[in-house]
Amino acid sequence: MDVDSTFEIVGEFGPYQKRIYFLLCLMPFMTSFHTLLSSFILATPDHRCALPNWPNDTYKIQSEAHREDVNRSIPLSSEDGYLYDGCKIYSNTSKLVNCEKWVYAKTVFESTFTSEQNFVCDDELKTSHAAMIFFGGVLTGALGFGSLSDLLGRKKTFYFAVWLLLVSSFSLAWAPSFWIYGLLRFIIGMCTSGLYVVPFVLGMELVGPSKRVWAGIVICYFFAAGLVVLAGVAYLIRDWVYLEIAISIPSVFFLFYWWLIPESPRWLLSQGKHEEAVEILKKIAKGNNRNIDEKAFGNLTVQEEPSGRFWHLIDNPVLFKRTLIILINWMFASMAYYGLSLNTGDLSGDYYLNFFLSGLAEFPAYTICLLLLDRIGRKTLHVSCMVFGGIFCICAIFPMMYASEDLQPITVTLAMLGKVGIAAAYGIIYIWSAELYPTVVRNQGMGLSSTMANTGALVSPYVADLNKAVSGDVGRAMPFVLFGGCALLAGLLALMLPETLNQHLPETIEDGINFGKRPNNKYKSEKEDYSANSPGFDVNDGVYSSKL
Repeated sequence: MDVDSTFEIVGEFGPYQKRIYFLLCLMPFMTSFHTLLSSFILATPDHRCALPNWPNDTYKIQSEAHREDVNRSIPLSSEDGYLYDGCKIYSNTSKLVNCEKWVYAKTVFESTFTSEQNFVCDDELKTSHAAMIFFGGVLTGALGFGSLSDLLGRKKTFYFAVWLLLVSSFSLAWAPSFWIYGLLRFIIGMCTSGLYVVPFVLGMELVGPSKRVWAGIVICYFFAAGLVVLAGVAYLIRDWVYLEIAISIPSVFFLFYWWLIPESPRWLLSQGKHEEAVEILKKIAKGNNRNIDEKAFGNLTVQEEPSGRFWHLIDNPVLFKRTLIILINWMFASMAYYGLSLNTGDLSGDYYLNFFLSGLAEFPAYTICLLLLDRIGRKTLHVSCMVFGGIFCICAIFPMMYASEDLQPITVTLAMLGKVGIAAAYGIIYIWSAELYPTVVRNQGMGLSSTMANTGALVSPYVADLNKAVSGDVGRAMPFVLFGGCALLAGLLALMLPETLNQHLPETIEDGINFGKRPNNKYKSEKEDYSANSPGFDVNDGVYSSKL
C-alpha cells in the first residue's frame, strides 16, 4: 500500500496534523521577518553633509545660528527644491564639493545599517547589492537545503538551519563592515529558505493528498502575518541593531521542535526505515482518535515517479514554448512581489503604515486563491490576477507624478491593489505549473521554475531602487512601470497555456505535447482526477515553495 493511501486510514487532516501543521507554519511566520528586514535596516534616512565647524552637528536644526550655517553651506536638492542636498556642500571658496561626513534625520529611523556605514551618494548602490546578496542566499538555500533534506531527513535539516540562523542573525547585529554584513545576510538567506522549504515539505508529507493544495496556500497566510507583525516591531524599535536582535529571539523557540515535530514517514520509507515510519503513522492515528489494525501498515511503499531528462522540456517546440512562458511568469511574479514589498518606502505617507498595508494586502490575495482556484480554474484566475496587478501598478504612476500631496493616498491604494493581484498570481503559478509539467520531467521543470523565481527576486532590489539612478518623480515611478509592464506581459503570455483543472494531467512527454489539444479529457469522477490533490502528484519537493 502506498504511503499516501494510509492517510485515508489514519486521517488526512485530523487533530494531530492540525497541531503539527500550526507549529510548522510558525517557521514561515518567522522567516518573513528576515526576508524583508532590509526594508528597515537598509533604509536611507534623509541626510546632508555635516558642517565642519559644528562638532555636534545634527540634521535637526538646533538654533537660528545653526539654521543660517546650514542654509549657507548646503544647497537645496535640485529635483525636490525643499530638501537639503545629501551629497554636496559649499567649501570655504564657495565651491561645491563632495561630503566627507553626513548627518541623518531621526524622525523615521533612529539608526540603520545604511546610516551607520554611510551607504549614500557614491556608495548608495551598496544597499541594493546587500539586498541582492540576501536573495542569492535564498537561491542557494532552496537548492542546498532541499537536497540536504532528502539526504539527512526533514527534521535534522530544519534543526541545522535553526542553529545556523541563530548564530548568523545574532552576529549580524555587530557586523562591522559591508562584507561581513553581506556574508551574514547570505547565510541568513540560506537559512530562511531552508526554514520555509523544509516545513513546507514536511507539512505536505504529513497531510492527506486532498489537503495538500489547501495546506500549501494557508502557509502563505503565516508569511504575510509575519510581515504585518514586522511592521509593528520595526515601528517600536527604530535602531537597526536592537531590531535585528528582537526578530532573532523568536528562533530560540524552534530549538524545542526536536521534541515536538516528527520526521516525515514518506522520507523514512524512502530510506528503508519501515518501522520508524509505522511508529509515526501510529502516532498520527492515535492523535486523530483512529483505532488502526497494525496489519494495515504491513506493506507500506513510496510511489516512485518515473524520471525524464531536462532537455525533454526544450527539444520539442510545444514543450519549449510552454516551459518558456511558465518561467517568464515565475520570474516576473517573483520580481514584482518582492519589488513591491521592498518599494513601500518610496510611497508617500507613513513608512511603517505602507509596509503594514503591503503585508495586509496578501490576505485577500490568498483568500482569492482558496475560494476560486478550484471553481474557475488555474488559467483564468492566474491571468486575471497578473493583469489586474499589472494594471494597478501602472495606474499608480499617474497620481505619483501628477497629483498633489493630498492625493497621494490614491497612489498607495493603487500600489496595494497591485500587490494583491501579484501575490495571488505568485501562489497560483506554483500549483498550475506543477500540473502542466509531465510527470517524467516535473521535478526538473519545477526546479528550473524555482531557480527563475529566485532570479527574479535577485533583480528586484535593483528595480525597486531605480530612483537612485533617476531622480525625482520619474525615478519613483519607474519601478511601478516595470513591475506592472512585466506582470501584464506575463499574464497575457499565460493565455497560451492550457487549463489543468479537472483534466487528466500529462504523465509522459507525448502526453505533455498533446495536453490541451483534446477537448474530451475531463474526468467523470472526482476520485479519478489526477491533479495537485491526488496521491500520485508530488508537489512537495524541497526546492519548490511559492515564497522562497
